[in-house]
Amino acid sequence: MPQSYRAPLRDMQFVLKELARIDEVAKLPGFEEASDVADAILEEAAVFASEVLDPLNVSGDKEGCTWRDGEVTTPKGFKEAYRQFARAGWIGLPVPSEYGGQGLPQLMVGPTHEMWNAANVGFANAPGLNQNAIETLELTGSDEQKQRYIPKLVSGEWTGTMNLTEPQAGSDLAAVRTKATPEGDHYRISGSKIFITFGEHDLAANIVHLVLARLPDAPEGTKGISMFVVPKFLVNADGSLGERNDVHCASIEHKLGINGNPTCTMNYGEKSGGAIGYLVGQPHRGMEYMFIMMNAARYGVGVQSIGIADRAYQSALAFAKERVQGRDLKDLASRSAAPVTIVHHPDVRRMLMSMKAQIEAMRALAYVTAASLDHANRHPDEKVRAEHRAFIELMTPVVKGWSTDTAIEICSTALQVFGGMGYIEETGIAQQYRDVRITAIYEGTTGIQALDLVGRKLLRDMGKTAMRVIGEIKAFAATLESSSNADVRAIREQLLKGLDALVAASQSIGKSATSDLPASMACSVPYLKLWGIVAGGWQMARAAAIAEQKLAANDVEAEFYKTKLATARFYADHVLSQAAWLRHQIVEGSASVMTVTENEFDLDRKVMTPA
Repeated sequence: MPQSYRAPLRDMQFVLKELARIDEVAKLPGFEEASDVADAILEEAAVFASEVLDPLNVSGDKEGCTWRDGEVTTPKGFKEAYRQFARAGWIGLPVPSEYGGQGLPQLMVGPTHEMWNAANVGFANAPGLNQNAIETLELTGSDEQKQRYIPKLVSGEWTGTMNLTEPQAGSDLAAVRTKATPEGDHYRISGSKIFITFGEHDLAANIVHLVLARLPDAPEGTKGISMFVVPKFLVNADGSLGERNDVHCASIEHKLGINGNPTCTMNYGEKSGGAIGYLVGQPHRGMEYMFIMMNAARYGVGVQSIGIADRAYQSALAFAKERVQGRDLKDLASRSAAPVTIVHHPDVRRMLMSMKAQIEAMRALAYVTAASLDHANRHPDEKVRAEHRAFIELMTPVVKGWSTDTAIEICSTALQVFGGMGYIEETGIAQQYRDVRITAIYEGTTGIQALDLVGRKLLRDMGKTAMRVIGEIKAFAATLESSSNADVRAIREQLLKGLDALVAASQSIGKSATSDLPASMACSVPYLKLWGIVAGGWQMARAAAIAEQKLAANDVEAEFYKTKLATARFYADHVLSQAAWLRHQIVEGSASVMTVTENEFDLDRKVMTPA
C-alpha cells in the first residue's frame, strides 16, 4: 500500500526560523504576529494535508476527472475537500484582510503550499490558482473588479484560472490569436485556449478566467496582448450570478499524471459573437500583468515539485526500513548472518542521502526567496526593497527550473529504491514519478526558465545582481574560515569552488553574448542548474553553521543538528562538487552544441550512395 504523507514539520520550522528568519519578516508593517502564529499554522496545515487531502490522493489519481457535454466532474471526495479547504480560510492566507484574507506573509505560503501538493497535487492546483488570480487582480484590476471578484475568490465560492496557451502558439505568446472586440462597456472574446488547469470543474459555483487576447488595433508580438476577466457566469450588479457566458470546455486531456486535475481545452465565443470579457488595466499590457500571475505560479510549481519529491523520499525511506533483502556487508563472510533491511546497504543509503540533502537545499532556497518577497513588498527602505526585488527576479527561474528538474531525479531515485516493486502502481511511488514530470514543463519549461535567467536576469543588468548575490555568498563563506569543525570547513571549501565555477560561467556567458548569442544560450540550462546547486549549497552551509553552534551549546535537539550537519556535508561532497563539470559544459562546451546542422542529425540513418 502507498505510504501516507507526513509533513516534515521540524525541518520546515528550522528553515522558517533559522534561514528565512521569520522573526525579521515579523518586523515588517502588518506582519507583526507572523512569528507567533507560524507553528500553529504549520501544525493545522499538516493535519489537513494528512487527514483530508492525502486519503484522496490515490483514489483521485485512479478515478481521474470526467468530461460530458462540456461539464467536468472531479474525483470523488474532491468537492467536499475543497469546501473544507475554503471554509478553513487557507485560500486567503496571504490575502489582505480587506478582501477577507488573513494578511499573513508570503513566507507562510511556502510550507503550506508544499504540504498541499505533497498530500495531493491533483487537488492543490485549484486553490493555488485562486491565490495567483487574487494577486494579479489586486495589483492590476480596477476598484470595481477587485470588489467584485477578489472576495469570492478568497472565500473559495469562485475559482480562478490563467488562459495563455493556444494550439498554434505553445510557449510563444507572441503568436496568440484570441480576439477581443469592443462592445459598449465590455469586449467580445473569441478564440481557443489549451492546457487550462481547472478551466472547468464542479468545485465552485463560478470560474473567473484571466484571458490573454488581442484588440483590433493591437500591434504584433507580445506588446499587442491585453488581459481580460471572462467569468463562466456573468455577475450581476448585486454580486449574484447571472446568465452563462459563452465560454465552454471542449475537452479534457488524458495525461501521464496529475489525473485529479482537469486540464481543459476552452473555447470562447463558439456559440455567439464572443464571450463577454472585461479589460484588466490598460490595453496592450496583458503580458506585463499576466507575468504577475505567471511568476507566482512559477514559484508555486517549484514548491510543488519539492512537496512531491519529499513524499517520494518518505515512501522510499519507509520501504527501505521494511524491505528485507541481502546481508549486511560487515557480516558477509558469516554464513549464519541474518538478512537485513535494505536501508543497511551502502548504495541505498547513498540514494536516501541524495534525496534528503537535495530536498532540504531546495526547501531552504524556496522559503528564503519567499521571505525576500515579503521584504520587497513591505520594507520601509526603498533601496532594500529594490535589492530584494532583484534577488527574487534572479531566483524565481532557479526555484522553478532547478527544483523541478531535481525533483524528477529524486522521484526516479525513490522508485529505484523500491526496485521492481516501484514499477507497479500498487506501491504508489509510480504515481509520484508520473505526477512530478509535468512540473518541469508547465508554467515555462526548464529551457524557458534558463533563457529567462540568462537573457533577462544575467545579461540585462550586465551581471550586477548576480555578482552582488555571489558577493553575499562569499562574505558568508568567509565567516566559516575560523570554524574548528572539519565538516564545516569541508563545506566551505566546496562552496568556494562552486562560487568560482559560477563566476567563470557567468563571465563566459557575458563575453560570448556580444559575439555569439546562440552559443551563450546553448548551455543556459546547465547554468541554471549551477546556480541552483550553489545557491542551495549556500543555504546548506548556513544550516551547517547553525548546527555547529547548537551542538557546541549542547542543544537539547543535538540529534537533529548532528543530522543537519551530516546532510550538509553530504550535499557539499555529492552535489556542490558537480559545479566543476557544469562549469566545463558552459565555458568549454557551449560551442559544440551548435556544430551539427539540422540535416546532419539524421546522417547515420541514411544509406550511403555508391560512388
